[in-house]
Amino acid sequence: MAREVSREQVRLLMDAGAQIVEVLPAREYGEDHLPGAINLPLRRIETEAIRVLDPGRAVVVYCADSG
Repeated sequence: MAREVSREQVRLLMDAGAQIVEVLPAREYGEDHLPGAINLPLRRIETEAIRVLDPGRAVVVYCADSG
């Protein structure tokens, strides 16, 4: 179930063990991302999410595009 969350809610989710997913391309992920974030570029998220993410844990997906 997708929904928008505040920064404070993201912090709480991270503290509770949520998986943080950055969907920008690897080059941009390499420039800046949240600590512990997993890089799953949007174009690959559907094919790789099952292999990379734990289905038993919450997932926060974000895009830190500053451009």
